[in-house]
Amino acid sequence: MATTNGRKRPELAAFLRSRRARVTPADVGMPEGLRRRTPGLRREEVAQLSGVGVTWYTWLEQGRPINASVQVLDAIARTLRLDQAEREHLYHLAEVPYAPERVADAECVGPEVRGIVDGLHPLPAVVYNARYDLLSANAAYRAMFPFVHYAPEGKCNVLWQLFTMPVCCNPFIDRDAEMPLLVAAFRGAYGRHVGEPAWETFIERLSAASEDFRRLWAAGDVLPPGHRIKHVHHVSVGELRLTSTSLAVGGVPETRIVVYTPNDEESRARIELLCAAEDPVIGCCVHARRLSEIRALRAEVRELEQVG
Repeated sequence: MATTNGRKRPELAAFLRSRRARVTPADVGMPEGLRRRTPGLRREEVAQLSGVGVTWYTWLEQGRPINASVQVLDAIARTLRLDQAEREHLYHLAEVPYAPERVADAECVGPEVRGIVDGLHPLPAVVYNARYDLLSANAAYRAMFPFVHYAPEGKCNVLWQLFTMPVCCNPFIDRDAEMPLLVAAFRGAYGRHVGEPAWETFIERLSAASEDFRRLWAAGDVLPPGHRIKHVHHVSVGELRLTSTSLAVGGVPETRIVVYTPNDEESRARIELLCAAEDPVIGCCVHARRLSEIRALRAEVRELEQVG
């Protein structure tokens, strides 16, 4: 451990020098001045812009064993125009716990991510943001969980659909075990968004719409995303036994790809059969409808909304 900590200070010194060298005086609204022998800002300029003493900053950049506060590191990061990854690296080298800035919830993903998700077919795969909004899904996922993909605009959210649908239509066979896990994972993400209007409004609306969600939310359980065993019932093909795997999407904070892998050959064959169906039945035995009916109904609703 001593060797590791001893190595961090020289790394910190080199990192600060390299970041300082790439920021020009013009970048921070300062005149170039005369006889500037090296590129980028001088140490005294970084210190001045960051509101710290020149001697203190010099010692930090020399790798001396001095302590730095969160506020000071934030000021230096702003002066050196560090991005999120560089800011996290600075904190790590200075041995200060890193608290990332809040980021807006992703509302879409790029074509590269969509291509990966589509390429996973026939494994069902989907992209969620931290609030469980559906951002992209391949054909196998749409066939397995059509109620999310074909939900009205603004309601393509797994939690909203699962908690507001009739209990008999819920696709999870062990609903009483599955729903608490979803809410616990959702609460784990909520900790980074406490007080944000979009999150608070969503929780308030879902609590009002679902007594089950309100009860589970009040329990306060927290769980990170991860591998889960899921047993899903689809009225068209029967039971599907799956393992869900959550994978973070680089460059899109708090967004993940979830892939569902069949646990046995029977489940794999049933997914392929489901994907091949031209007009599958959706819902439970009581409320079952053909996909074509649901699409037609949604198109009619959209037309009425546009006319209104």
